[in-house]
Amino acid sequence: MSSRVLTAVAWPYANGPRHIGHVSGFGVPSDVFSRFMRMSGHDVLMVSGTDEHGTAIQVQADREGLTAQETADKYHRQIATDLQGLGLSYDLYTRTTTNNHHHVVQKLFSALLDNGYVMTQKSMGAISPSTGRTLADRYIEGTCPICGYDGARGDQCDNCGNQLDPIDLKNPVSRINGETPEFRETEHFFLDLPALADSLTGWLSKRTDWRPNVLKFSQNFINDLKPRAITRDLDWGVRVPLDGWRDLPMKRIYVWFDAVIGYFSASVEWAQRTGNPDAWRQWWTDPEALSYYFMGKDNIVFHSVIWPGILLGHNGKGDRGGEVGPYGELNLPTEVVSSEFLTMSGAKFSTSRQTVIYVRDFLAEFGPDALRYFIAVAGPENNDTDFTWDEFVRRNNSELANEWGNLVNRSISMAHKNVGAIPAAGELTELDQQLLAASKRGFEVVGGFLARNKFKNAINEAMRIVTLANRYLSETEPWKLKDQPERRDTVLHCALQVVQDCNTLLTPFLPHSAQKIFEALGGEGVWAAQPQLVDVSQDDGPDYPVLMGDYANEQATWESTPIKVGQSLAKPVPLFAKLDDSLGETGPSFAPISKD
Repeated sequence: MSSRVLTAVAWPYANGPRHIGHVSGFGVPSDVFSRFMRMSGHDVLMVSGTDEHGTAIQVQADREGLTAQETADKYHRQIATDLQGLGLSYDLYTRTTTNNHHHVVQKLFSALLDNGYVMTQKSMGAISPSTGRTLADRYIEGTCPICGYDGARGDQCDNCGNQLDPIDLKNPVSRINGETPEFRETEHFFLDLPALADSLTGWLSKRTDWRPNVLKFSQNFINDLKPRAITRDLDWGVRVPLDGWRDLPMKRIYVWFDAVIGYFSASVEWAQRTGNPDAWRQWWTDPEALSYYFMGKDNIVFHSVIWPGILLGHNGKGDRGGEVGPYGELNLPTEVVSSEFLTMSGAKFSTSRQTVIYVRDFLAEFGPDALRYFIAVAGPENNDTDFTWDEFVRRNNSELANEWGNLVNRSISMAHKNVGAIPAAGELTELDQQLLAASKRGFEVVGGFLARNKFKNAINEAMRIVTLANRYLSETEPWKLKDQPERRDTVLHCALQVVQDCNTLLTPFLPHSAQKIFEALGGEGVWAAQPQLVDVSQDDGPDYPVLMGDYANEQATWESTPIKVGQSLAKPVPLFAKLDDSLGETGPSFAPISKD
């Protein structure tokens, strides 16, 4: 049965281009899932955008001598272009500086305030002595007062998962310049998370099928909920929609609160841009709709606890009750799908530490599907995974080129040379039938893994069928069957059927090469649709680029379809270039391997 599926993808910061560690967590997994769901007949809405508020953008703007808005404009376009090149099939990839987003954030804030889940409170805020600005919690590091971990952030300890306050850190320092922050009393609005604790605990206790790392971090966090500041002493962010606050030059709704609301505001914007302003309701207020949130492990609790808390407060379903907010009763997440970290030589990818491989450089050198394949088969799905050029070269050459690319090339080449078209099958042997049965069975097995976000299991099963097909060709040796044309054609027919099946199984992972194989087998039109970067306008605001796409008219479906006997075939071209083994020892020019 088909369903409406919301794919909510983490919002990357607009403080610089994205590296492959970023897209291994939020990008490729969410796109693989969305493409599979569309192929399976589900009505998918995949949304995200660039996160453009907060300290990170101000810090980068100061470094480059730009305004915060100029910095956001610059990197939003760069990031959107990179994600387009990677083939991430967003229905809408937008940004948080839109008028629509500000309006939606303010309405949700007001709904929470009306229901009693937002309050004012004085607190000790961290201030940079050199600039006088608020230091965001995540820009303060120190020793965790609970577990003693050296490197805890001001909002959370990634080691024990506990929520923290910057003033509680031992030996706190600014990540921006290493200075010791000053703490001054200031008044802010707070989200009263303790007033949502029982409702959140009851809801979270039913999420028994989530990934273990998500449940662990969520349970640790929810056991010690504290009010969390919504506003900050900044001049960059969403204005507070209240008299006496909206015109204050240094009071803004802070980034953590407005960014998670982006999934909803992007859905509202998508509906407006597609000509049906209420269409978002089909994914947000229909209780039968499903929603999956994709991010790295450092963002788990924002999506598994804080965002559900905001939604419960808006819906009037927190511990204090309340009225349903202006948007109706909004759905809570079906699942939070978190990946671990992709590391490089044991260190987390970090622009500041120069351990970084930018997506743009990678795509220019190796293309999108080589990166997508590596992330799917060897990425940080359940554990931190170390990226090495040696492993990338090995995977590309031995699996993509030698296994999959070779199967496609020699199957089509032999059919082209001997028949000129897809041949008809004669009588099938037991060996033929076994291969075709394994190929058809792959749709249930691989699809089952993908439906549960088990991407490594899924792609390994698809590649196992590729290996079976290569072994089949080696055993049947159709190149030696010139004097047995009927048997030769039967073997080639079976091989080409499995090529088409495997191409379908691999389409969510490798959409660019899947389109080429579809065409090599005689297909016409769009098999796997790609996102388009377009400039759009808004009321009372500047134009800006977004990603959108026409995915409803792509031909890819999750089923085995018979190949078209008699379809003309051209001589194929290699799909995947083999890389020089020396690359594994030296790295490319844009990311050389250090010999230190």
